[in-house]
Amino acid sequence: MRRSRSCLSCVPMGTAALPIENHFVAPAALPSVPASDSEDGGFGKGSIDLGGLEVRQVTTFAKVWSTTQGGQDGLGATFFKPSPVPAGFSVLGHYAQPNNRPLFGHVLVGRDTSGAGGALLAAPVDYALVWSSPDGAGHFWLPTAPEGYKAVGVVVTAAADKPSPDEVRCVRADFTDACEAEDSVWSSDKDGFSASTLRPAVRGIEARGVHAGTFLAQSSATPAAAAGVSTTLACLKNNSASYTSSMPDLAQLNSLLAAYAPHVYLHPNEPYFPSSVAWFFENGALMYQKGSSQTPTPVAADGSNLPQGGGNDGGYWLDLPADGNQREKAKRGDLAGAKVYVQAKPMLGGTVADLAVWIFYPFNGPARAKVGLIPSIPLGEIGEHVGDWEHVTLRVSNFSGELLRMYFSQHSAGTWVDASRLEYLDGGDGGGSRPVAYASLHGHAFYPNAGTVLQGNSGLGIGIRNDCARGSRLDTGAGRCEVVSAEYLGVKEPAWLGFEREWGPRDEYDIGREINRAARLLPRSVRERLAKLVEKVLVGEGPTGPKMHGNWRNDEREA
Repeated sequence: MRRSRSCLSCVPMGTAALPIENHFVAPAALPSVPASDSEDGGFGKGSIDLGGLEVRQVTTFAKVWSTTQGGQDGLGATFFKPSPVPAGFSVLGHYAQPNNRPLFGHVLVGRDTSGAGGALLAAPVDYALVWSSPDGAGHFWLPTAPEGYKAVGVVVTAAADKPSPDEVRCVRADFTDACEAEDSVWSSDKDGFSASTLRPAVRGIEARGVHAGTFLAQSSATPAAAAGVSTTLACLKNNSASYTSSMPDLAQLNSLLAAYAPHVYLHPNEPYFPSSVAWFFENGALMYQKGSSQTPTPVAADGSNLPQGGGNDGGYWLDLPADGNQREKAKRGDLAGAKVYVQAKPMLGGTVADLAVWIFYPFNGPARAKVGLIPSIPLGEIGEHVGDWEHVTLRVSNFSGELLRMYFSQHSAGTWVDASRLEYLDGGDGGGSRPVAYASLHGHAFYPNAGTVLQGNSGLGIGIRNDCARGSRLDTGAGRCEVVSAEYLGVKEPAWLGFEREWGPRDEYDIGREINRAARLLPRSVRERLAKLVEKVLVGEGPTGPKMHGNWRNDEREA
C-alpha cells in the first residue's frame, strides 16, 4: 500500500489533527503471493475485467469539501475526488469518509474494452443539484444518465457551477446492479441531507453486484428533491463468463492466510477451549440417531461415517462422550492442538475474496447477564450447548491482495470492521503484524477489542455480558490453518463438513424457569424483560456446522 500525503489543509490553527488527515498504512507489507498462471484475469493484477468493462481501484484522493461538525464521534466527514486517475480510465463517482478514522478506501474507475465503440460508458446529459453546504464551498450533484444508462456515483464540486460532462461517466444499464445504502457517512438534520456508503443489494457467492466505492447523497430540501428527481444510484455488475477469474488460487490463498490469519485472544477465565475436529472425534464424540434404540456410534477420526447432506432434519446429532471423565475432558477442548478451517468464496461479483476462518469449540459455556447495578448474574444452563462453531471473515481485495475488512461473528449476527480500525499484533514469528480478535468468555463471540459488550437494552440497564480480555492466545496461522472449501477451485472437502445436522443435542429448558431460579430476587417485570432478551440473543437454530450457516453462500449477517 502506498503512503499518501495528507489530503486536508483546512483544519484551523490550534486544533487537534483529524484522524483522516493521515492515510492508513498497514502494519505489514502486502503479502508476496505466487504469480497466477491464469490466462483469463488473475489475482492481484491491479485490474479486473467485468466482461468488457475493465475496472481498477484508485486509493488516492484530492479533497473537495470537508466539515468538522456532526457525524461519527462528532468529527464530521470529508468528500474527495479520485486523483490521479489512470490514463484511459473514467471516474464513475466520488468518495466520502467520516473523519474519525485514517483515510482508507477506494473507488473504481472504468474503461470500455468491449470493442463496441465506447458503448458501455457515456457522459451524463445533465446534473441535478442534490445539496449545497451552508458555507457555499461544497455542492453535491447527481448525474442525469442518458437513456439506457445509470449513474453509479455522486460528484462533489467546490464551485456552484455544474460539473463538466467529462467529470464522470454513466454505465450501460446491463452492466449495473441494484444497490442499497450501507453505513452513514454524515448527515445534517437542518435540511435533511445525508450521505451513505453503498453496496450491492444482493450479495452472495453467485451474485454479480460489484461495490464501486462511491456514495449516495440525498436531501429533502434541494432542487433535485423538489423536481422529483430520483437519487437512486446503481452498483456495477460483473458480466464476465468467468467472474471468479480474479480469485486467488490455492497457493495464493495460503500466502494470504500467512499474512492475515488473526491472533485470537481467549478470556483469562475461559475454561472451554477450541480443538481440532479430529481431536473431538478421537476423544469420544458420539453420533445419535433419532428413534434408534441402539448404542450411539463413535465418530471416525476423519468423520467418514457421518451421514452426508440431507439438511438439518433432526435425524442425527452429535454429543460428548457418555463417560463422565471423558465428557469433562472433551468439554475443555485442546488449545495446544486446535486447528482452524477456512472457506474461500467470491463476493461482490468476484472482486473480493472472503476467507471465513472457522473455529470449533466442543462446548459453549453458560451465559451471564448485567441488570442495573448488578454487574454479573449467572443464568444457569442458559447458553450451554455442545458443538460451538464460530468464525471471523477476512475480506481481501482481488485487485491488490490488500486486507479491506474483517467480520466478527457475534452469536446470531456480527459486525464488519475496516482494516484501518483493527488491532494488530506481531506474533514474533517473522510474519509481521496480523489482526487480532477477542473471543468472549464462555460464549466465544468475537469482538475487535478487549472490554465488555452488553447485548440488549442499555436504556433499561439489561444486557447479556460478552467479556473479552487477553488470556491464552490462539495463533490461527502457524500451521493451524487449513483451507477446507473453495468451490471455485474444486477443493475436496473433508467428510465432516458434509454433516449438516447439529453438532450437539438440542437442549430443552424453560427459559423463564431458569431465569426465575438464577435471578429470583429481581422484580418480576425485570425477569420477564431478561427472558425476552435471552430469546432474542441466545436462542437460535442449534449448534449446526459451518455449511448450515447463512453466510456459507451469502454475505455475512450484520447486527
